[in-house]
Amino acid sequence: MPASTNLWMALAGLVYLVAGILVLRKGISSSRGWDKLIVLGGLFIAVSLAAFAPEHFGGRGPKYIESMAPAWMPLRWFWPDFIGCALLAAASSLALRKFMRLSSTLLGLMFFLFVCMIYLPSVLRHPYSRPAWTIMLRDLSFCAGAWAIAGLYWRRSSLPGSNSPQLSKWKILFSRIVFAIVGIFYGVVHFLHPTFAPGVPLGLPMPSWVPFPSVWGYVAGAILLVGGMCLALNIKSRMAATSIGALATALTLFLYLPILILACRGGSVEAINVGINYVADTLLFSGSALALASAL
Repeated sequence: MPASTNLWMALAGLVYLVAGILVLRKGISSSRGWDKLIVLGGLFIAVSLAAFAPEHFGGRGPKYIESMAPAWMPLRWFWPDFIGCALLAAASSLALRKFMRLSSTLLGLMFFLFVCMIYLPSVLRHPYSRPAWTIMLRDLSFCAGAWAIAGLYWRRSSLPGSNSPQLSKWKILFSRIVFAIVGIFYGVVHFLHPTFAPGVPLGLPMPSWVPFPSVWGYVAGAILLVGGMCLALNIKSRMAATSIGALATALTLFLYLPILILACRGGSVEAINVGINYVADTLLFSGSALALASAL
């Protein structure tokens, strides 16, 4: 992965973060309590999408993405650039809060297609693989976050006599059930593997500089498990989704961002790329959970 790709990823994320905060400044200042964090859900998604986009245009990213596409897909060279442009378009919409209903619906559809075409077949080929299930549920949670935003905006823009309220209800219900499953599954994984870096448990070992690494794994597992169960039972669902989002936000700031900074100080280009991806991944998971909380 060229160093320039890492630079563009970091720069894109920072630009969209600053732009989104400027757009949301009134909403942030007028919110109270947890709502100050919830209002940032869409922006967190936008920042992550913007950070991922440059990987689709340069370096080894396009070849890697081509290799993930199903063998029957035509024009394999076309899809990395198309997905990169789609990520930037969705990020721009979410950061600037324009065309939100359309962009979030299409973004959720894109992640849903990733699940159906790439990750679900991988799970079916390797049904006992924990990483395969983890990655599939991760992208399904991204889909759920996007469709939670879509459901919220379908509800707000519904006209008398239209089917928008019913469509909105089903989108939000889908999002809540998905996060219930994800929270319970990830919570169990954290209890089985407490030394994994928490959040989306992809198998990264907890850094040696973190004190009591297993304790943090169990704490994160408990929050995810309880939050998932509350969402499944529809008990204090908004608080449950907010708790999952707050956990992922804290992990982004106090675990994955320091990992990235340490990689920048002395690591290789590949280590920096891994650090950026973990920051963006966890922030996107946080934004998706907070988007669900907003819709609930």
